[in-house]
Amino acid sequence: MGEQRRPFTRRQYLKGAGAATAAGLLAGCTGSGDSDSDATTTSAGTTSGTTADSSLTASMAPVGEITLDEPPEDVFVVFPQYADMAVALGHGDAVNSIYVPEMSGTTMNHYYERLDGVSFDWEDLPDPYGDGISEEQLYSLDSDVHFLDPAYLVTQDNWSVGDADDIAANVGPWFGNFYSGTRDQPPEQYRDAYEYYTLWEVFGRVADVFGERERAEALRGVYDDLLATIEANLPPRDERPTVARATYSQGTFYTYHLNKPGYWYADTRPLGANDVFADREWSNFWGSVGYEAMLEADPDVILNLWGATPRYDMASVRESLRNSEAGGTLSAVENDRVYASGMRYQGPLMNLFQIEMTAKQLYPDVFGEWPDYEDGDHYPEIPEDERLFDRERVASIVTDGA
Repeated sequence: MGEQRRPFTRRQYLKGAGAATAAGLLAGCTGSGDSDSDATTTSAGTTSGTTADSSLTASMAPVGEITLDEPPEDVFVVFPQYADMAVALGHGDAVNSIYVPEMSGTTMNHYYERLDGVSFDWEDLPDPYGDGISEEQLYSLDSDVHFLDPAYLVTQDNWSVGDADDIAANVGPWFGNFYSGTRDQPPEQYRDAYEYYTLWEVFGRVADVFGERERAEALRGVYDDLLATIEANLPPRDERPTVARATYSQGTFYTYHLNKPGYWYADTRPLGANDVFADREWSNFWGSVGYEAMLEADPDVILNLWGATPRYDMASVRESLRNSEAGGTLSAVENDRVYASGMRYQGPLMNLFQIEMTAKQLYPDVFGEWPDYEDGDHYPEIPEDERLFDRERVASIVTDGA
């Protein structure tokens, strides 16, 4: 990395436990449960928030505790779940970067179209991955907080633990947890300081950064009600459909699990469908199969991950499958049950919509049919009596903090 260094001048950054010291703050690589309904606590078992001197404290492994003297005005974001969290907390305008802005921002706004007064202005945001995350880029953006896991950062080209610590000391703290997405092991340098969280636990901790715990808890109440509705109405397991979650491309299905622990499965795990590839073990969080394996599994439903984003043409996917000698005989194709699915990089607002969407795709007789969806459309308008969560309540929380 470059040798550029700056004096300690961040107006909002008072202290941040860097990776080198986090091991002394947090012990062990422990799980916090496989369900995204777990309570949000710090490693000491208490919630973070506003301290007696009105500063803001927040805690997350592997960085430990950070303290700010006011809510951040500029935040660095790579993965859009953190942008969605900022929007949900009423601070979407603080986001100063995002992964593939046109894809991430457009997808987020497709969901927000159904939330009155909620939107995300992404058009002028840079893509931090455009030329690779660089030290120069981070100094230029001059962010108050970096919503990225330093344990993930050091797996990228030209980044070391020392480089990550320098950014935390000279620009602003890191605050992110990547490996809870799939419960994979983090790099060895961060392993002793790591903990695993659910999506909604991460959201609660991000809320502490902004001093918005009340908003987060109100949205958590909407989520808990949605989860209770789902759980109360799921059919017995032997009556649930068999499902493949896969991204199809040129004869290959890039496959993902449905029910594994980790927040990347937060929209499918609550639905408890029968994963046709549940027994497959992959070296990463995804695998790939051809037509032969998919025909052998022959799922009732195929959920095409990324299908709801503007970077994916579901009409072409369905046409390719129908016109293939092998694909045309798949039960999911024959029965028109190949659906556009969402993004795995989902924050709380996206999660609400993606759970509802998946519930209707998997269990139309129980939760109402999923409407026709054309590429590029906003999230469909669901009749009020068929909605699984209250849009007005969510919009009110986001826009008014109610």
